Amino acid sequence: MDRLLANRTVNAALSGDGPPLFLFHSLLSDRASFDAIVPELAGSFQTIVPELPGFGRSSAVEGGLAAIADRMADAVHDAADGTPAIVLGNGYGGFVALQMAISHPGIASRLILADCGAAFSEPGREAFRNMARVSREKGLAAITDIAMRRLFAPDFQAQHPALMQDRRDAFLRTDLNVFCAACDALASLDLRAELRSVTVPTLVMVGEQDEATPPPMSYELAGGLPRARLRVIPGCAHVPQLQSPKLFLDTIGDFLAVKHNAPA
Repeated sequence: MDRLLANRTVNAALSGDGPPLFLFHSLLSDRASFDAIVPELAGSFQTIVPELPGFGRSSAVEGGLAAIADRMADAVHDAADGTPAIVLGNGYGGFVALQMAISHPGIASRLILADCGAAFSEPGREAFRNMARVSREKGLAAITDIAMRRLFAPDFQAQHPALMQDRRDAFLRTDLNVFCAACDALASLDLRAELRSVTVPTLVMVGEQDEATPPPMSYELAGGLPRARLRVIPGCAHVPQLQSPKLFLDTIGDFLAVKHNAPA
């Protein structure tokens, strides 16, 4: 069931009953990247999967990552009726979740930050600048191969052609202006000085083959958060919940204190 949140500006899919659990998707994907894990999570949680601002039916917002985090905080308050929620963010969604926790203390009872970080290296920043520049000049189709390499390792792409076509189609539906603005925001992002203010229990996780937000970013993130634990997911890249749903659920299971039986 879809519901419009935050003064009808954020569209989200709701399923299940229990404590509220939000899933924020990555920049190079969409909320469907969580489809393989939602049925299991919805057995124990009210699972809320929003389309981030500018994606799908959610309205875009100007003002960079901080403004996006504010919009998502409004959505979390609406869906969770003001009670602290568990928030899981993957990639760009992880950066949004982290910024939201910094700007809105108390909004989350726990965080799961999958394949993100607090700041990019200079080569990482340059990669976002290049993607934005080429996209503005030639459109998203010109960087689709690059985007897919940032999501999945080459071997996985070769073994799952149908999934890769689906992910390519999803990426090409992304709003060009929203994508470029997000690239610009990530190219200048640095939240390292603010990490100590995030005092809720946090699980930092990263695919060992992630090229978009490499494991050292997660090591740094976990080291800067007061109550973080780190898990590296073997054999996975930037969207482990798509690549290996069962392994992803196994990795977050102890943190969520929930048993599950997801398909391989």
